[in-house]
Order: sequence, then C-alpha cells, then structure tokens
Amino acid sequence: MWLVLALTTAARANELTDDLGARRARVMERLGPETMLVLWSAPTQRYSLDIDYEYRQDSNLYYLTGITQDNTILVLMPGNASRREILFVKDKDPLQEHWHGRMLSLDEARSRTGIDTVLAGSQFETFVAAVLSGRGSGPIEPQEAGRFFGALSAGRAHVALALESGRSLADPPSQPLQFVQKLRDRFVGFGTIDAMPILEDLRTVKTPYERTILVKSVEISNEAQMAGMRAARPGAYEYEVKASIEAVHRGRGAVSWSYPSIVGSGPNATILHYRDGDRQMLAADLLLVDAACNYAYMSGDITRTYPVGGTFSSRQKDVYTIVLQAQEEGAKVAKPGASLQAIHAKTVEVVKAGLLKLGLITDPRGDQYRLWYTHGASHYIGIDVHDVGSRTRALQSGMAFTIEPGIYIRQSALDALPRTPENIAFIAQVQPAVRKYADIGIRIEDSFLLEEIGLRNLSASVPKTIEDIEAFLRTRTVSSTFGR
Repeated sequence: MWLVLALTTAARANELTDDLGARRARVMERLGPETMLVLWSAPTQRYSLDIDYEYRQDSNLYYLTGITQDNTILVLMPGNASRREILFVKDKDPLQEHWHGRMLSLDEARSRTGIDTVLAGSQFETFVAAVLSGRGSGPIEPQEAGRFFGALSAGRAHVALALESGRSLADPPSQPLQFVQKLRDRFVGFGTIDAMPILEDLRTVKTPYERTILVKSVEISNEAQMAGMRAARPGAYEYEVKASIEAVHRGRGAVSWSYPSIVGSGPNATILHYRDGDRQMLAADLLLVDAACNYAYMSGDITRTYPVGGTFSSRQKDVYTIVLQAQEEGAKVAKPGASLQAIHAKTVEVVKAGLLKLGLITDPRGDQYRLWYTHGASHYIGIDVHDVGSRTRALQSGMAFTIEPGIYIRQSALDALPRTPENIAFIAQVQPAVRKYADIGIRIEDSFLLEEIGLRNLSASVPKTIEDIEAFLRTRTVSSTFGR
C-alpha cells in the first residue's frame, strides 16, 4: 500500500515538473529572444506583531515554477543559447530553519521545478547588474546571452514584468515597478513590457495536468459541501457548518480554502460576501453556502442554497426555481465559440422573466433586475478562484469557469433608491412582492470544465434540484459533527 502511494506521488511530481517546463517554454516563445522576464514570489504579510498570515505564493510564479516558498525569483531569457531559465531561492539559514522550517536546497529546487540553473537569492542583484551591463557573469557568459546583449546594445531589449492591473497613481509602486525604477537609474538600452497578457492568455486554457488537479480539487469541495449540508439544522450556528466544510478540506489534503467560506442563513444569505458566521439558524431559514478548497493550487467554486429545516417553503421555491432555470439555460450556451459574457446574458434573460412573474420588476426591457441580481453569472477558475482571462474571449476546450446566477431580495435595495417620480411609482408596484419574498437570498453555482467532448459539471454530485436537496437533507443524523 505504502509503495503504491509513494510511486503514485512520485509519478504526479514528475508530471508536474514536465508540465512546468512546457509552460515556461510557451511563455518564452511568446516573449521572444530579446526579452528577459523577471517574476517574484509573493511577499509575506503581517497579521499582528510578530505573527504572519499563512503564506500563499504568487499565482504567476507558481504557474511557472511550482514553488510555494517565499523569497523566490524566476528569470527567463528566451534568447540564450542555453540556460534560458534561472531560478533564485533564498539562502540557507540554519537559525531560520529552526524557527520556521526547512528551506529548499538548490538541488531540491532543481528537482521540483526542472530548472537546471538554481542560484542563491543573494546572487540576484549581481546577476541582473551583469546582464544589463551587457558583460555577463557567472552562469550567463557573453557568448551565451549574445541575442539579448546585442538587443541591449541596439536599444531593443526589454525587461518583462507581471504588472498588477487596477492600481492607481496613489498606490505605492509595486515590487516590479520599484525594481525597474532602480534599473533605469543605472542602465540603458532596454524598455519595459507587461507580461500579464501572455500569462493570462496561457493560464486561461488549462493543461491536461491542471485539469486533473482541478477535478480532484472540486471533488474535495463537493464532499465538503455535503458535509456542511449534514451539519446544518435548526438551532445550530453558521460557524458549525463552516467548520464541518473546512475540516473536510484539510482532511483531504487541500492547502486551504480557495476563498473565505461564505455561510449565510436567513437575511445573511442576501449578503454576497458574508463573513461573520455567528448567527444561530432557524428552521424557516434558507442557508447559502459558497465554499471550495485550494488543492495543489487549483481552486473550484461551488454554492448551494438549501432550507435549514429540510423543506423549501412555497415562497422559497418560487425564487429557487428561477435561479436554477437561469443556471441550466446558461449552461446550454457554454459551448466553444461562446463567451462568459454570453452565458451571463442568457441568465439575465431568464431572471428577468422570472422576476416579472413574481412582481419584483415591472419592465423586463431595462435594468430593474439589477436590484435583485447584482453580480455576473460566470468567472474563470484555476490557480485563482477568480482566475485571469477576458470575459469576451471565445470559449475553447480546456477552459474552466463557473455559472452562478443569484437573486437577493432586500428591502434596503428599495429604500436606497432616489425618490424620483419614476422610482416612487416603481416602489409602489413592487413593494408587496418585496415584502412577500423579503430576506430570501439564493445563489446556485457549479464549477465547469469545457472538454473536447462537451461541457462537464465538476460539482454535479452535490444535490441541486429541490427534490434532490430535500431528499438529501432527510438523511441527516440528529447530532452534528461537533456534537451539539
């Protein structure tokens, strides 16, 4: 048994190493021979005083190295005759290892990444200075980096960085920008380009290895979601459901959750990113649970909404039926050549018709529906739970994404409307329906993988129809996992 497990683990490690090498090769092909890419690991983040948050690696660095250790830097030089990949890992420090655990040795980093040239992090600045001065040093001799040095002399060389989107001028410069500013003070002959479009384009289409890991990740999340369903019951607290879910994540070998688990009952189900988890649940409540794990740096995303008491009320069924139909119709659109934007548009069409029927909107032609359907229906999944990629890009095999329509009825949404004559008339018409369906929040979300043979619902094993949910909840035991 142990021999089989060891062989399986070794085979998976070899598959990852091979896949990482192929990913780097594709990036270098896109960069071209006159560019040098530099990627940094994520910095550690302080929680309080001398305690750090649990470390999470930068997604792009992990995508190309598989390294989860901090203080790691990757350099790619596609134009080199050899040694096109150089990895820097933090210097060995026995005292720090005593306090915080073993650091990767150079040989271990070589084995894990498939990168032959691995250097101590203390050599990075000297290395960069030698390269950008055009003289070479250490592992990169002038004859080896002739293409880049020639481009540097001609003023055509580029340093590629993964630049963060959404940063404003008021934000402090990121580490890559600080790095470039220092280089420009000392060296000439190069420009700067953003490598994120290349990385986003490649990360959006999952490799066969990534697909396998994503399937495993969602399988664990499926099991965890059903553990949460078993723990939910009148009188229990939201945090008990959350604990049941996250115990499965860690018990099955996941790194952690892929996003903070959302477990909201009653009115809390209408809060999209509800965090508190301290409400005691009532039999008449709906419970919205949005939770999934990060397994080997691949993350799915699953949401289920179900009655704490075990049976949907007629009002809850009215809204649930609309959301489920919207998801089912959206999934029919998810074919090669379509887009996430097209999936969303289809769910909006269904939700508008349903809200009109319930009296929650008066005009399906406009944007009234946005009061109750307040987010997009789809996003990519992968290394990040909200993974990179354009929403208008044509879908193709290997893409993974969610479909997650939702309806959230809150009196506060009406109360916040400006009191224009048009809005006053609208409020008067829909107020009875808002009172009827007040505090009902429903989201249904599955993780999908578009394969060569069609769309695959990775979270299909988690009960979703009204009938299947009620049947599953009837199997709950009287006592919960935590003995209440």
